[in-house]
Amino acid sequence: MKVKIRKGDTVEVISGRLEDKGKRGEVIRVILDERRVVVQGVNIRTKHQKQTQAGNRQMSVGRIQFEGPVDISNVMLVCPKCSAATRVGVQRDDEGAHRVCKKCQSTID
Repeated sequence: MKVKIRKGDTVEVISGRLEDKGKRGEVIRVILDERRVVVQGVNIRTKHQKQTQAGNRQMSVGRIQFEGPVDISNVMLVCPKCSAATRVGVQRDDEGAHRVCKKCQSTID
């Protein structure tokens, strides 16, 4: 499955929960099978972790906050040159395929 968003890209949330809409963040992980991405600082979840007696291992106990996955259709790539949320095109040449900003036509890589 091909996606145009990669780990390390800056994206903007364009739809979804009201408190997350409009936020920008870096992509931490891309889950290709589910077509979802994990974005830093977006879709914050809280997990209540109990203490366990599993040997000498020190587990973090209490409330743990982490980023949950967001559907890939709810985010848009932010062009590093024009700093606008934009659609992404693919341009092929002798060196291979490159992602291109649809607004300013600059190469994204």
